[in-house]
Amino acid sequence: MDRNELSASVTASSRHVGSPDPTSQQIRRWRRYLAEEISEARIYSALAERSTGRDAEILREVAQAEERHQQHWRNLLGAHATPEPTPSVSARTLEFLAKHFGSVFVLALAQRAEGRSPYAEDPDATDAMAADEAIHEEIIRALSTSGREKLSGNFRAAVFGANDGLVSNVALIMGIGASGASSQMILLSGIAGLLAGALSMAAGEFVSVRSQRELLDASSPTQVTLDVAHQLDIDQNELELIYKARGMSEEAAHHRALERFGHLDCDCDPSLSFKDPAEDPDDERNNAALGTDIGAAAASFCFFATGALIPILPYIFGASGLLGVVLSLVLVSIALGFTGGVVGLLSGASPLKRGLRQIAIGLGAALVTYALGLLFNTTIG
Repeated sequence: MDRNELSASVTASSRHVGSPDPTSQQIRRWRRYLAEEISEARIYSALAERSTGRDAEILREVAQAEERHQQHWRNLLGAHATPEPTPSVSARTLEFLAKHFGSVFVLALAQRAEGRSPYAEDPDATDAMAADEAIHEEIIRALSTSGREKLSGNFRAAVFGANDGLVSNVALIMGIGASGASSQMILLSGIAGLLAGALSMAAGEFVSVRSQRELLDASSPTQVTLDVAHQLDIDQNELELIYKARGMSEEAAHHRALERFGHLDCDCDPSLSFKDPAEDPDDERNNAALGTDIGAAAASFCFFATGALIPILPYIFGASGLLGVVLSLVLVSIALGFTGGVVGLLSGASPLKRGLRQIAIGLGAALVTYALGLLFNTTIG
């Protein structure tokens, strides 16, 4: 029996094959499952088309598993399987994104969909199908890992920079507004907060990246072993000491020193091989991966300024009083919900919960400063 036949045999074994005359509730549920499996197979097939190598092969295998699941529900539905059920709007949207773009965001959404599978509790699904869905979640999690890692650095800077701007500036203008200041003063304070915060973020990022580069440069081995090896006394052990200081064993250090003196042509004993950091081109790549201090500072300035601009938009366009406060809070809530939702999506958590958490944090900070502004206004009065 080949693997496909075995999979079909496993899928055919059900914990509960359903009644000969399914109820209308069962039919609706099975058709919903069928629609989901149809959509998931299309999504994985589309992602496979936009992938290469091992990833493409894995995605095609997962799509085939979803097709096996489809057949299970078609068998239970019988004549009720036609006309073919239409996937939900969200599923069709995901299909479109997978087909035309393909990204870690699609994989993250697919991972969440696999994690919400009801097959483990549904008696009409097989044990094999429930196990498949659990494994599929881990497969998609693994495939999306590299994409998440690529996004993590820049994305983290963008999200946290924008969130800092949103929260700090909305808190500032809420406090100023509650103190009884005019709309012009609120706008001026917001602009000052935007510039001060963005410049502070840029300066901090500049110093951080510059310091990290300097630390790496100070720790990176130089080319001295290549430049002066021929002038050293072979009977002394200075060259060996350098290699031992870099982490080589005594035997490996002696072996590499003999190479430098020309007594050995290569690492004849593989067990003594050691990559000399001074000769490792990855050092340059790691240094370059940090980016430039100027570039990091400019990015931080822009991210913070973008977030800090949102709370003052109503005042820029002439809003004042309670209307300005409400519009500012609404815009900030939308922005916080979006950034929190995207972070949740990429981390495999609930976008709604992460979005609501971001909103609660931001509005909580604004509420505190608003209360302080009211207290200050009362005290002055």
